[in-house]
Amino acid sequence: MPRAKSQKAYMISVVAEQYEIHPQTLRLYEREGLLKPSRSEGNTRLYTDEDLERLEVILHLTRDLGVNLAGVEIILNMREKMGEMQSQIQDFISSLNRELAARTLRQGESEERNSLIPVVNARPPASSNRRGQEARK
Repeated sequence: MPRAKSQKAYMISVVAEQYEIHPQTLRLYEREGLLKPSRSEGNTRLYTDEDLERLEVILHLTRDLGVNLAGVEIILNMREKMGEMQSQIQDFISSLNRELAARTLRQGESEERNSLIPVVNARPPASSNRRGQEARK
C-alpha cells in the first residue's frame, strides 16, 4: 500500500533510538502484525506518524500495563473495531437527522395543503398601545 510522498517517514534506527527500544523489537512487532511500516524502494522500513502513534500505544500497554503481545493484538483489534462502530453510529445519527428534517418539512407542507382555511403567520396587534391612545381621546 503506497503512502503519500509528502508524509514524513522515519527509518527504523531513528525510531528505535527515539523510543529507546532495540530495532529487533520493532521487527518483532512487524512480524507479529502489530506494526505495518511502509517500505522504501531499497526495502528500508519507513515509519509514519500514524505508525509512531500505534507504537506508543503498544509500548504503553507492554511497559506500563504489563500486557503481553497477544493481549496487545486483541486490544488494538478491539480499538479498530470500536472506531469503525463509532463511525457507523455517527453516519446513522446523521441519516436520522436528515430524515427527521425531511419529514418535518413534508409534514409542514402537508398541513398547509390540507387546511380548510389558509394559515397565515401574522402577529397579533399590540393591544397595550392602542388602548392607551383611545383612552387619551
